[in-house]
Amino acid sequence: MNNVRRWFEEVHNANSGHKRKRVSTPEFVKRALDLSPFHIIAGPVALHKEASLWLYRRLQRLLECDCTRLNRGHNDITNTIAAAKIAKSNIKNLLAIELGNEPEYWLSDDQPIAEGAGSWTPAIDAASQNNWDVQVGSALGSTPLIQAGNSNSAPPTWGAAELIATENNTVKSYVYDYAHHNYPGGTLTSLMSHSSISSNMKQFSADVAATRNIGREYVLGETNSVSGGGAATVSPTFGAAIWTLDYILRAALSNITRSYFHHGTLGACYYCWWGRYDMGSPYYGAYAATAALAQGSSISALDAGSNNYGVYVIYDSASHPSRAVLINSDYYASGTRSTQTFTLTGVTGTLKAKRLTAANALSRVDQGSNPTFGGQSFANVTCVLGGEETYESVVAAGGQAGFMVAASEALVVYLQ
Repeated sequence: MNNVRRWFEEVHNANSGHKRKRVSTPEFVKRALDLSPFHIIAGPVALHKEASLWLYRRLQRLLECDCTRLNRGHNDITNTIAAAKIAKSNIKNLLAIELGNEPEYWLSDDQPIAEGAGSWTPAIDAASQNNWDVQVGSALGSTPLIQAGNSNSAPPTWGAAELIATENNTVKSYVYDYAHHNYPGGTLTSLMSHSSISSNMKQFSADVAATRNIGREYVLGETNSVSGGGAATVSPTFGAAIWTLDYILRAALSNITRSYFHHGTLGACYYCWWGRYDMGSPYYGAYAATAALAQGSSISALDAGSNNYGVYVIYDSASHPSRAVLINSDYYASGTRSTQTFTLTGVTGTLKAKRLTAANALSRVDQGSNPTFGGQSFANVTCVLGGEETYESVVAAGGQAGFMVAASEALVVYLQ
């Protein structure tokens, strides 16, 4: 789970240019990309068509050649190996290379490798993946380096367990991690529901277990609220921020090592965390998740995931509880706002907490309604954090402390 907070390392997350002067990517994102493990994702076009112009040019400079098709779908292994070699030699913090995006769609997308095979099934794709993993990995002399899987269709038909069952030890030695894509979709009410999030994550349990059984990591290689850039009534809302927070924590609980949030074309992307001129409400959920997970070593859930109320506890390296996250995913739009009281036991003294809140679940930054976390919000254009940092205090009595959380709100409680 300690890697989940490094959400800037994904190429898709670089699509942020949110300054009016068309300055490409904010400095803090550039620094994050420079420091984070670098992950090259290749889709049906060179690199990824939705990567920011700044990042694309940066990669082009690094590669210094026309061999940018790290893409199995194009069926040009020579070109892919050449590109991978230059990427490895120039990107010092390279984490892994994905050799193909959502291969289950390649036949309908007219990808040469699928057309050449005549038919395209999970078994045929697995044989192709295994062959390419070995060829690219051995040419680079690197183990492990490949991010395998990368499907969007629900497991088990397309999934890590299915793929691992076809791999021999040589193939496995070149695989760094296994990835799947996930876009839950639905209405805002269903998306942000804590029980829906818990249920959604269960579909990956067998795949996670299969990867851990061979000593590898499982990641969400591409994810966000609604596929295709999001939905106007769902993705840019504060309810999606509550979903983002809960989703990141549930993924961590499920032993999903990293979650790469997909970002699309600026100005045409409802689920982006930044727009051309405004912050996005979901960013606040990611920010709260980062605050909760920072310097954490493990995570547990105190709820069964069967209703709208989530309770997570993050532990430090000594297995001491450091923070709790209380989530009320009841949908609130207008009228009387209901509340839920969460009681933490085994606590003493005065406990501090930061509240993640907004006017309602439908609030949007680009419509003038900023969320706050601990009383603070981010300025549009500059992304500067402003406002007075506010902690709420609750005094424990008899080893218990009660916290009130309104509908469509969350609270991060500091236990140390």
